[in-house]
Amino acid sequence: MLSMNLSGKTALVAGSTQGIGFASAQALAALGANCVLIARNEDALKQAVAKLDAAQGQQHSYLVADFANPQQVQDVVAAYVQQNTIHILVNNTGGPAAGAIVDAKPENFLQAFQQHLICNHILATLAIEGMKAAGYGRIVNVISTSVKIPLKGLGVSNTIRGAVASWAKTMANELAPFGITVNNVLPGATATARLENIITNKSGKMGVAIDEVEKEMLEEIPAKRFGKPEEIAAMVAFLASPAAGYVNGTSIPVDGGRTGSI
Repeated sequence: MLSMNLSGKTALVAGSTQGIGFASAQALAALGANCVLIARNEDALKQAVAKLDAAQGQQHSYLVADFANPQQVQDVVAAYVQQNTIHILVNNTGGPAAGAIVDAKPENFLQAFQQHLICNHILATLAIEGMKAAGYGRIVNVISTSVKIPLKGLGVSNTIRGAVASWAKTMANELAPFGITVNNVLPGATATARLENIITNKSGKMGVAIDEVEKEMLEEIPAKRFGKPEEIAAMVAFLASPAAGYVNGTSIPVDGGRTGSI
């Protein structure tokens, strides 16, 4: 049996005070990893760190940075890696606002590009040297099933997610010789605050009840339910583990079967 043990490994998890990011940190901590949470809200970070499993002697901590400010992300994480090695990087950032692509303004694309691709790249390039030295590295990007098939009403998100997926595949090819893998997890409709916002916005625009919007969305999912953050996190944890050492450059949907492609 290949190992899932992450004892002695340090994981930097972005957007980790709630939702899929926090669930991913919980899953990694449960496997023995030291987790470093990074987000913009320090109070929420403190609360999240306090909830992580430390039964194996893990040392959890946090970094404060706003992904709307890539330079701040660069400065904070650069200071951290001067004294520490990041073995596992989970790139995860709240998605762009919903809306038709024809209504999107250029600045909407630029802002999303900065928060997602640019910040992902900053974190990855800062972590890579430590990963190379350790002979172990895992970069897991939490993106969206829109990488496979664009989602209705998420024009900016569809565009930027595709860019991140291509970035990740290119990075995977370049880093594979160093024992570093790069993979993408593609959550389907997952019970998080973001899904609630999407449903509420759609309800308002269509003038229909929230229950009706939820029913319509569930009809598209063969499993007939929304995902749980911990179900997405389970895939993140697997890809971060030694057991996934030969899985590289992939985009894996975790969506109850909704994505209409093989």
